[in-house]
Amino acid sequence: MFQRDYFMRMIEQMTEAVGQILQLRRERKQEEALLVLDELLDKKFRLSSKLIRSLSDEDLLRMMTTNGMLESDQLGAIAILIRQEAELHGELGREDESFMLSIKALRLFLRLSLADAETVIVNPNEQVVELLEELRPYELPVHTKRLLAAWHEAEGRYDQVENVMHELLDDSALSAADAADMYRRLLLLDDERLEAGGLPRHEIEQGLRELHAQYELG
Repeated sequence: MFQRDYFMRMIEQMTEAVGQILQLRRERKQEEALLVLDELLDKKFRLSSKLIRSLSDEDLLRMMTTNGMLESDQLGAIAILIRQEAELHGELGREDESFMLSIKALRLFLRLSLADAETVIVNPNEQVVELLEELRPYELPVHTKRLLAAWHEAEGRYDQVENVMHELLDDSALSAADAADMYRRLLLLDDERLEAGGLPRHEIEQGLRELHAQYELG
């Protein structure tokens, strides 16, 4: 009962906070909205806004995990506010700040999805899809591509796993041997699952042969 009441308060508080920020954005008061957002980060979480911004998504994940249990509601709320901050900077023409914050929000939502976190405020997968669309004109950092590949695999989108794998190969961020291991891992799945994931067995086998030929794998 206590946990349910806590979740409901969290939802109400975040809905009200985001509503306030959106209203300020409509009034073209982005700088004022950033101050409100900064105050929210300081008051609503056990970490300061300065610390939240300085920590990587990996560090935030560790900080929000207690006795092996992820505080997904807290991490999700932080991700929402970071995304709002990214959009505010974008509206102010600060493209670099907006991009970096969008990447951070994306990675937090990816980690929430991979952790199979309970949906409390927003659906992490829906947020990932929206952010990927917004970031489509940009080249994603290598470490984000790696996390994205893991997410696609967990979601059963094996054709997308292959696409990201080739990007990482082109970036020299993935060895041919590791790419071959990814293909072999997919071959362990049944045909129906592979077909549903957009990457039939014969395409995986062909991709593996091409990989061996191109990189002269043993």
